[in-house]
Amino acid sequence: MMYLILPFLQVNVTEKLKVAPDSSYQTGVLIGSFLPFVLLVGVAYWMYYRAKNTDGKK
Repeated sequence: MMYLILPFLQVNVTEKLKVAPDSSYQTGVLIGSFLPFVLLVGVAYWMYYRAKNTDGKK
C-alpha cells in the first residue's frame, strides 16, 4: 500500500524554488520541507527520553 502513496508524497523542492514568485515564498517552501523532519526528530528524542527515564525507575 505504501508503494502507491509514496510517489504522491515526494515534492521537488528545487522546481518549486525556480518558479517561486518572491523570496517569502522560497522561505515558506524551505520551512515547509524541513518542518516534518524536525518534528519527527523531536518526537523521536522525546520517546527516547521517556523510555530512558522509565528504565531507571524499575
